[in-house]
Amino acid sequence: QVQLVESGGGLVQAGGSLRLSCVASGRTFSSYAMGWFRQAPGKEREFVAAISWTGGATQYADSVKGRFTISRDNAKNTVYLQMNSLKPDDTAVYSCAAARSTIVVVNPFIYDYWGQGTQVTVSS
Repeated sequence: QVQLVESGGGLVQAGGSLRLSCVASGRTFSSYAMGWFRQAPGKEREFVAAISWTGGATQYADSVKGRFTISRDNAKNTVYLQMNSLKPDDTAVYSCAAARSTIVVVNPFIYDYWGQGTQVTVSS
């Protein structure tokens, strides 16, 4: 099976930037589509961004499009989420996920493996 560990979260001022990382182990990393989701206290989990197993296709939530960029480095078994122009509404626990799919996946129910998450807090 696949294990996923996120890092890079923290406290940042509005307008600042953070880069989240997710390191995968246990299976062939390039065989999985990858995604990022977030969940704020008292709210449902929300799709953020996803990338195909080759890195050739990406999708973003409308709320982050133009500000966030998802990428992957299969040689390092790592997927990244570069977050720029952060807003207080971006405050949440961010989790990465892996799906056994050849195409980009946005439906959370299709994902097979999930990380524990990393906290991102944006102050005004």
